[in-house]
Amino acid sequence: MDLSKLGSVPEEEQHRKESNKPVVSAFASLPDRRPTKSSEKYSPLDWSGFFDREEDVCIPDSNDVFHLYMAGTEGPVVFCLHGGGYSGLSFALSASKIKEKARVVAMDLRGHGKSSTENDLDLSIETMCNDVFAVLKALYGDSPPAIVLVGHSMGGSVAVHIAAKKTLRSLAGLVVVDVVEGTAMASLAHMQKILSGRMQHFSSIEKAIEWSVRGGSLRNIDSARVSIPTTLKYDDSKNCYVYRARLEETEQYWRGWYEGLSEKFLSSPVPKLLLLAGTDRLDRALTIGQMQGKFQMVVVRHTGHAIQEDVPDEFATLIINFISRNRIGPHGVEIQGLARPMPAQTQGQSPAQTKS
Repeated sequence: MDLSKLGSVPEEEQHRKESNKPVVSAFASLPDRRPTKSSEKYSPLDWSGFFDREEDVCIPDSNDVFHLYMAGTEGPVVFCLHGGGYSGLSFALSASKIKEKARVVAMDLRGHGKSSTENDLDLSIETMCNDVFAVLKALYGDSPPAIVLVGHSMGGSVAVHIAAKKTLRSLAGLVVVDVVEGTAMASLAHMQKILSGRMQHFSSIEKAIEWSVRGGSLRNIDSARVSIPTTLKYDDSKNCYVYRARLEETEQYWRGWYEGLSEKFLSSPVPKLLLLAGTDRLDRALTIGQMQGKFQMVVVRHTGHAIQEDVPDEFATLIINFISRNRIGPHGVEIQGLARPMPAQTQGQSPAQTKS
């Protein structure tokens, strides 16, 4: 079996491993090394060149703290959920474009990036959904703006489950990036082998960035330079960098991410966009739904699993066009001729969405 096709699972070769030490920033303990020509090419880029600010959200009655990257001041909120082993900075390059038309919030999910929780290994779909609801509540209280959920792979599953619950009243759109139930479920049996087969230790952040690009996990050097550092942490006992996310210890939750995903996606009562890196990822339920015009689908050519990182400008354009096509304003779907916009949940599928 060609493992390069196993796209929509606990994130292919891009899953990040771990050590059992407390979570720290990748930059908390940097060894002194003289820069080389190669290391300069793969040197980290700071998030501030793409997002406007970062924020830690403390969840009441718990020790959970979720790290957010934010950009933009007007329009609906494009709330981004990364895949397993990635971080919120997976959306950095695209956020710098999207923020011209909408607000962007990219969240480090539990066990990832700079977020810290009481149990980083609880990646059950229910827990991750509750985390997102808690963050939205902390940010916006009882009056959230229009939300467009954008989720990549594992994060796409979280986005779909949230939409299917139909309890986020301001939800105005759903964008799922390269995750399909059929392919994902078939691939789960291979995931431990894929995770254990990755390079496990890196002498420097530059080496990790270089490996991600040369190995084909990411195809955009600049995106890798921004996103890879927060997927790592420095292990003093090993004198090297290791993966931040301990995905291989979360296998008990993997099936729950993807089981029934297609039907949940199709039943979500908001405009929907499915972005795929290849048509081979489309399963039967989605094929039928797409033919019936239940969602918009775009196959993005010449990209890998991380579409938002590999072709960030094209990804940003697709998101902006989706918002415009479905007339999603800061308060919901805007219907021409009405004095005030109608809540997105009451509109169901917009007329524009019935086109494939």
